[in-house]
Amino acid sequence: MSRLPRPSPYLPVMTYALILICVLVFLAGPVSGLDPFYGSGAARACAADAYVRHWGVVPAELLNNQALPFHAAAGCPAVGDFPKIPALSVLTAMFVHGGWVHLAGNMLFLFVFGAALEERLGPLAFLLLYVALGYLATYGYALVAAGGPGATQTLVGASGAIAGVLGAYLRVFPKARVTSLIPMLFFLPLRFPAWVVLGFWFVVQWVSIDAAGEAVPGVAYAAHLIGFAGGFLFAWLFASRRYAGASAPPASIQESSS
Repeated sequence: MSRLPRPSPYLPVMTYALILICVLVFLAGPVSGLDPFYGSGAARACAADAYVRHWGVVPAELLNNQALPFHAAAGCPAVGDFPKIPALSVLTAMFVHGGWVHLAGNMLFLFVFGAALEERLGPLAFLLLYVALGYLATYGYALVAAGGPGATQTLVGASGAIAGVLGAYLRVFPKARVTSLIPMLFFLPLRFPAWVVLGFWFVVQWVSIDAAGEAVPGVAYAAHLIGFAGGFLFAWLFASRRYAGASAPPASIQESSS
């Protein structure tokens, strides 16, 4: 008797491509502090402020479909207004991050949970879902924050889209084992079902939110919740019908970590 060949591991090209683009965009921008073109000290801080405002998304601009006047930060030279299309800024903001920790956290979650979901959906469907959930989360946050201080604050990062990936993953792979590092237990790696890990993540976002859809650190928690709910709903209505009974990731991707 001959042995059947083992299936070759699936290469999540779209997940890796999204991570690579986010990393390259961050490294090339002034926020990373690595490009000497932007100078150093106060000059780099001013460049970073203008950069984030240019490529980020402002909720009030989405609701009015009109760019707001740009006011440079105190001590920074005036640079004038930007030729900005509010609806397009939602897409560009997904690839801009506010710091190293922001980038690392988002890319870790995308790396952990995106690969298995991409294999189930296929790379093109995964990309379309990722972008659509990013738009849903951002526009949803704009409605929640309308009239509040968050309406004129610039948002950057892929958090809304990645939260949607988490929600879809929870619906498709609720019993998948996820290895997590628990800070309260000296970062010991422990394995839990996905519904425990992602359910805990959702609760943390929920209790952190305030009436304006944000919290003291300026994190758009409402966008996370909206993206997560959108991803879960999509998987419940469409993906879970196609992959009924898929309680674990594909054979080529058996374990995740976070």
